[in-house]
Amino acid sequence: MIDYFRHKYKGFFNTIDIIKRKIKIFFGGYYFVMAKWRGVTFLGSCRFIGRPKFKLYPNTKIIIGNKCEFLSGHTDNLIGINHPCIISAFNAGTEIRIGENSGFSGTIVAAFAGISIGNNVKCGANTLITDSDWHPEDPRSGKPDPIDIGDNVWLGVNSVVLKGVKIGVNTVIGANSVVTKNIPANVVAVGNPCKVVKQI
Repeated sequence: MIDYFRHKYKGFFNTIDIIKRKIKIFFGGYYFVMAKWRGVTFLGSCRFIGRPKFKLYPNTKIIIGNKCEFLSGHTDNLIGINHPCIISAFNAGTEIRIGENSGFSGTIVAAFAGISIGNNVKCGANTLITDSDWHPEDPRSGKPDPIDIGDNVWLGVNSVVLKGVKIGVNTVIGANSVVTKNIPANVVAVGNPCKVVKQI
C-alpha cells in the first residue's frame, strides 16, 4: 500500500525533497556567517548543506578556499552521513588549510600539528582525517604529525587518514581504507593498512 502511494505521488515527494534542500541551502548562508564569527577564514564563497561544526582553540587557524562544499545532514549524501562535518584545530600554532573546490560529506578534520588539503579534493561520506593519536596524557600516544593531501585526491566512503601521512596528487583511496603511510601520486590504494593496487 505504501509503495502504491509512493509511486502514485512520486512527483509530489520529489518536489518536497527539492524544497527541503533549498531550505537547507538558504540556512547554509547562516552557517557560513557563524563559521566566520568563530574565526574561520574563507578565501571565497562556500556552500553548507546541513549544520557543520567548527572548533578553533586560541592561536589556531582554519583557512578554507573558494567554492568548497560541506554536507552535514544524514541524507545530504545518498550513501548516508553518520555525523556533521566537524573541523577542529587544537594546539596553539596549528593550521588547517583547505584548497579550492573541495567537497566534504560528514568529514571530520582534526588537527593538533597541521593538516593541508589541496584543491579539488573529494572526501566521501564519513571520512576521518586526523594528525594525532588523541589522549596525549596516555604514554602509549605518540606526538602529532602533520598531514598533507595533494590536489585532486579522492577519499572513498569511511576512509581514515592518520598522522604523518602524505597523499600524492590525483590519487584515489578506496572505501573503508586506513591510510597509515605515505601514498604516491596517481595511484589507486585500498585496504587496512592502505596499499597501492593500481597506477592511474
